[in-house]
Amino acid sequence: MVQTFAGLALILGLFVGAAWLLRRMNGGKAFMAGKGPMRIVSSLPVGARERIVLLEIEDTWLVVGIAPGQTRTLHTMPKGTVPAETTEDGQFGHWLKQFREQRNESKP
Repeated sequence: MVQTFAGLALILGLFVGAAWLLRRMNGGKAFMAGKGPMRIVSSLPVGARERIVLLEIEDTWLVVGIAPGQTRTLHTMPKGTVPAETTEDGQFGHWLKQFREQRNESKP
């Protein structure tokens, strides 16, 4: 029985060591985080489980609504339409409100 527990402890220790090594090699980032053509520019919670996310995919920005079990593209625009400093200051919500007001005014 002691031999079984020692083997189990060794296996668990290997898992912990591998996770530590992986984290150390990636600079504390999750595996494959930030790699590839897509990144999250900003995110805004609009409810308890709903949020609006601004995604950058190559030279396009997508405004995406996310709810439990559902993801919808709300708007597509060329990259750089919104100045980058406004999204970093937490002004994404203000920009989104202005965008919605402009969109509602333009509808017949």
